[in-house]
Amino acid sequence: MDSFACLYVIRGEPYPTGTCVNLAADETVIGRESDSFSPDLAFTNAFVSRRHIVIRREQDRAVLYDLGSRHGTEINGVKVTPHRPYPLNTFDIIKLARGMSVLHFSYSFAEETLELEPLSITGRYEVPELPLAIHWEKRECVVEGSRIPMSEKEYLLLRLLHDNANKLVPLEELKAAVWPERSSAGEGVPDVTLDELNALVYRIRKKFGKDTFLISAVRGSGYVLESEGQSS
Repeated sequence: MDSFACLYVIRGEPYPTGTCVNLAADETVIGRESDSFSPDLAFTNAFVSRRHIVIRREQDRAVLYDLGSRHGTEINGVKVTPHRPYPLNTFDIIKLARGMSVLHFSYSFAEETLELEPLSITGRYEVPELPLAIHWEKRECVVEGSRIPMSEKEYLLLRLLHDNANKLVPLEELKAAVWPERSSAGEGVPDVTLDELNALVYRIRKKFGKDTFLISAVRGSGYVLESEGQSS
């Protein structure tokens, strides 16, 4: 197998963390799969463009091009200019759509770095569907046959994210909906902190299972619910 270079998925549905993708082809398109197009490496996040970036093999260098993506690309925290060549180096961190998907680039292949089984670019990692039902009127979820009640704050957050599934819900909108008592109390009442919001999301993931509600954070902007359960 040609071990020219590879990508490790740090974050990006539907691939598990640590997935290794071989960049043996002359050109590898990375983006979001649709009915009309399937990139070589396909993420499911709605904020990743269908043709987000391409990595080309140019004179034994891996060169990244942003293909005019809507939500942008960063290399090591620096936003790249669309259609401009960016030669990659080992240890580079590539973020798509403000960190919704994160990749680690390396010229060393998996066998030389991590004990991970490489995943073919054309392969697809199947995510098992979890039996889930949401009963909003009862404020409870049924996960794999277990009835799990929601607290008031859990209900308010999940309902807002569920009603706006696959859309970014801004931080201020989340704060106002989940902590209405703060916004109506007037001056002297402390604002809802980001730590409080993050702690609530953490409790939801831990309580209902990390794969039950795929809640993704867009740093400094808000949250997105990428998983829609069956509700009644």
